[in-house]
Formats: sequence, C-alpha cells, structure tokens
Amino acid sequence: MGHENITEFILLGLFSDEDAKAACFVLFSLCYLAILSGNLLILITIKGSHLSEQPMYFFLSYLSFMDVCFTSTVAPKLITDLLAQRKTISYNNCIAQMFYAHFFGATEIFILVAMAYDRYAAICRPLHYMVIMSRKVCYILVIASSAGAFIHSIMQVLIIVRLPFCGPNEIDHYFCDIFPLLKLACTDTKLLVIIIITTTGVSSILTFVSLIISYIIILSILRTISSKSRHKALSTCGSHITVVFMFFLPLIFTYVPTTDSVSDSKVFALFYTMIAPMFNPFIYTLRNKDMNNAMRKVWCRDKLSEGM
Repeated sequence: MGHENITEFILLGLFSDEDAKAACFVLFSLCYLAILSGNLLILITIKGSHLSEQPMYFFLSYLSFMDVCFTSTVAPKLITDLLAQRKTISYNNCIAQMFYAHFFGATEIFILVAMAYDRYAAICRPLHYMVIMSRKVCYILVIASSAGAFIHSIMQVLIIVRLPFCGPNEIDHYFCDIFPLLKLACTDTKLLVIIIITTTGVSSILTFVSLIISYIIILSILRTISSKSRHKALSTCGSHITVVFMFFLPLIFTYVPTTDSVSDSKVFALFYTMIAPMFNPFIYTLRNKDMNNAMRKVWCRDKLSEGM
C-alpha cells in the first residue's frame, strides 16, 4: 500500500503562541548546547582517563554518546522550526526521524539496564565482578542493546510505511512519532494503537519495574557492607536511580496513554528528549568523586601542557 499522495507533513510544534516561540528558541538552543557540551565533556573525560577501564564508566560513555545522538534527531528541527514560517518535513525524513529517535532512545534504555546489571554484579558479587563484567561482556551488552533497539525501531517503521496517508498532513507534535502519525492514517488504526501500547508501553513498564527491583536488592545488600564502601556505592546507585526515573516516567506516560491527549504527550516527550539528556551529565559528575578527579586530571593536564 504505502503512502498515497502525501509527500510531506506539517509539524504543528509545541504551541502556537508567537511570543513564546522566540523565548523558547533561546531556551532550547541553550539546552541543546548544554546537552552537547555536558555529554561530550563526559565522553572525552572517560576516554582520556583510566576510568574507561571500569565497566560502569564504559557504559556511561556510551550513554552520553546516545544522549547526544538521541537529542540531535529531535532538537535541531525543534529549534529551527520555532523561527520557521512553514514547519514542513518530507515523508522520508519523517520516517527517518522516527526510526532514529526510537533507535537511540531504545539503545539508551538497554544501556541503563546494562548499568543496573553492572552495579548488581559490583555490589552483590564483588569477588567475581571482573569475570562477570569482563570487557568482552561489556561489548556484548552494548552490541545487544543496539541490536534490540534496531529491531524495535524497524518494527515501528514497518507499521507506518504500510499505512495510506491521503490527508490531512498536520502532525500535532514537534517531531515525527508513531502515535501522531497513526492519527493521520486514512484507515482504522485502533488495533495498531493497542499493539504499540502493549509492546512499547508494557516493555517500558516491565523494564522500569525490573530496574527498580534490582536497585532495591542492591540497597538491601548495601546495609551489610562497611560504611565507607556503602557511601560510595550509594552515590553511584543514587545517580542511576535518578536518571532512570527522569527518563522512564515521561516515557511510560507517553506510551501508555490513558486519554487521547496529545498536548500532554508533547510535554512528556520534551522531558525525555531534552530535559533528561541535559541533566544526565550533572547527575553523573556532581556527586561522583572518581569523575571529578578524572576531569581535573584530563582537563588540567591539557592546560599544563599548553602552558609548557
């Protein structure tokens, strides 16, 4: 079947208030700069220090990379559209944007699961930790995360490309996502909506619940270890739990819609496409002594070598 007649979509964006658009252009531009600089700072610090040898930071560098990629599929278009008269996106670009947003987002979710597994191994199986989380295992987990995300994204694309689109072509969102596109299809999509809610929505909830359970197990074991080790473990686990909550809760509200409310889903989407990726670098660096020390060494070393 494929798409009929429609070659481009119009993105209605976040809101229609003209005065707010200029302010939001500045605000989102600053947010995007903060996301890029913050996550690249983490990436360069980990790669340039001994931290890259530790599985936790190995995963964190990939998480930062995914944050940059994920936000970059959505933010530049959102920012430029705030000043554009006609916010159009071609059919092919729309499908590509949906694919990449789901691919990078899902990879990020799987990496968060791998990080939880890493913390579980470090705290609950400390004597076997280096065997359980060998470099080979770390690479396998990252490859498996990408493969799982690819399958998820391709499934979303296959659902959309088989649908006929004959008008209207206005997407009530600021990027191409599956629910807003399903609303525009010239056919009954109720069954598809149910399928997506049960697959994406339920898997998001199950992943979130399993992450929370894993951290409850970790925290219960922490009560039995020395206070110094406990404090260090708590700070890393605290960072993880914060990121998991910031990313998953808006995601669950988006993919488990209780009412037919798009405006809410736009706000929730803003949370996991812009706000969470912006705060991740702060959450992982502010309370992390190893990261702060590594930053000092990497960035101050560069300053010293320049001065010599």
